[in-house]
Amino acid sequence: MLKYFATFEVFFEENLSKLFLHFKSYSLTPDIYLIDWIFTLYSKSLPLDLACRVWDVFCRDGEEFLFRTGLGILRLYEDILLKMDFIHIAQFLTKLPEDITSEKLFSCIAAIQMQNSTKKWTQVFASVMKDIKEGDKNNSPALKS
Repeated sequence: MLKYFATFEVFFEENLSKLFLHFKSYSLTPDIYLIDWIFTLYSKSLPLDLACRVWDVFCRDGEEFLFRTGLGILRLYEDILLKMDFIHIAQFLTKLPEDITSEKLFSCIAAIQMQNSTKKWTQVFASVMKDIKEGDKNNSPALKS
């Protein structure tokens, strides 16, 4: 999951830099909110009708859309989240407001760019995986002797 979190953060910083820095200032990492969103396919955090729409697009577009949805949610509530502290952000992101409309959410999702400079999601993910594997080799006790 760490590879996914690292890839998510690349696109988080790229798309929502001000909010990204705000989260960083509180050491608020994606594992606090994103893991619940992804593992439940947004069924705990979004109203069911909206979660079903996310599932439909996920089935069509694949895992990248789940992370794009997460960024879309953060974009939708960016102004509110920028005014909150760690505890309030974590609570807010655990159960999102029930009055969220599909038009607003999908508009925010559409505004998210899943391309970093010249790399797309899959390329950034592959790069993160490679970096983590190389880091594992460099930290391996067998290689230190």
